[in-house]
Amino acid sequence: MTTSLADMALEVLQTPDGRAKAAMSLGHAEAWTASRTDRAEAIPVGTARPPDHPARPERPELLSPRDVPKRRPGTKAGRIALLHAVAHIELNAVDLHWDIIARFGHIEMPMGFYDDWVKAAAEEAKHFNLMCDCLEALGSHYGALGAHAGMWRAATDTADDLMGRLAVVPMVLEARGLDVTPGMIKVFTQAREMQAVEALKLIYAEEVAHVAYGSKWFHFLCGRKNIDPKETFHSLVRRYFHSPLRPPFNEEKRAEAGIPPDFYWPLTSDPT
Repeated sequence: MTTSLADMALEVLQTPDGRAKAAMSLGHAEAWTASRTDRAEAIPVGTARPPDHPARPERPELLSPRDVPKRRPGTKAGRIALLHAVAHIELNAVDLHWDIIARFGHIEMPMGFYDDWVKAAAEEAKHFNLMCDCLEALGSHYGALGAHAGMWRAATDTADDLMGRLAVVPMVLEARGLDVTPGMIKVFTQAREMQAVEALKLIYAEEVAHVAYGSKWFHFLCGRKNIDPKETFHSLVRRYFHSPLRPPFNEEKRAEAGIPPDFYWPLTSDPT
C-alpha cells in the first residue's frame, strides 16, 4: 500500500513498461493533488531509496549516440525516428521528475517543490503517451528503434547533489528542448502530419514551466545558502555536464522560464 509521495515515486521508478509507467505517473499525480486539498487525506512526503537506474522495458535497445538511427526528417522513416527519440526523452523525463522527489526527500523543501515536480511528472507522462500515439498512427511504436543509452547520465552524475540536478536537468537538458522543438514543429507541419504538430505544440508550451520550476528552485536554494546563482550555475554545469552548450538558443522562451542569457552563453565554450 502506498503510504507517502516517496513511495509513489518509487513505484513509478520500478515500473518497466512505458505506458504502464505513464499511467501510474498520472494516477499518483492525481492522488497527490487531491490530497493537497483535503487535509484529512493528506499524503506525507516521506523518504525512499530509489534505484540507481529506473526499470525499463526490454525494447528499445539502448545504444551509444553514434549508433542511434539517424533522423532524416524529409522521409517518413526519419520522422518516425524523430518521434521515437522524443518519446524516449519524455519517458526518461517521467522518471527524472519522480526521482528528484524520491532521491532528495531528506532535504527540507516547501510543499510547492513537490507540487511542481508531481505536476511536471504527470505532464511528461502525457507527453510520452502523445508521442506513442503519433508513432502508432504512423505504423510504428515505442521500442521499434534503438534509443540513446546516455539519457540517465545526468541523474547518475547528480545523485547526491540537488542543486546540480536542478542545474543540469531542467535548466540545461529541458531548456535545450525549448531550442529545438520549434524546428521539429516545422518539419511535421511541412509533412502535413498534424497529429504530431499538435502534440509537439502542447509539449513545447508545457516544457517552459518545467524549465521554470528548475530555475525557481535553483534560485531558492541559492538564496538559502546565500550564494550567487549565476556563478553557482556555471560551476555546476561545468562539473556535471560533459560538453559546452550549443547555440542557437531560444532566448525568448528561456527568459520566460527565468534563465537569462548570461547564464548560458558563457557555457558555450570551455573556460580558458
